[in-house]
Amino acid sequence: MSTLSQFVKQKRKSQNLTQEELSLKAGVGLRFIRDLEQGKETIRMDKVNLVLSLFGHELTPTKIVHHETR
Repeated sequence: MSTLSQFVKQKRKSQNLTQEELSLKAGVGLRFIRDLEQGKETIRMDKVNLVLSLFGHELTPTKIVHHETR
């Protein structure tokens, strides 16, 4: 599961929202919330930002940190 999906699910649960309630508040479909929380790799960033804005967040670029494997 991706960090984004974990974040959204945790925030939703901390505010005692069902997936359906979150979808209605954010103005996105229930299917989108399910896909987001399940870590679907191809989702629309504008819709992600609608969801994240309810929690006071937005998508931003983050530097990739590569870990060496030995």
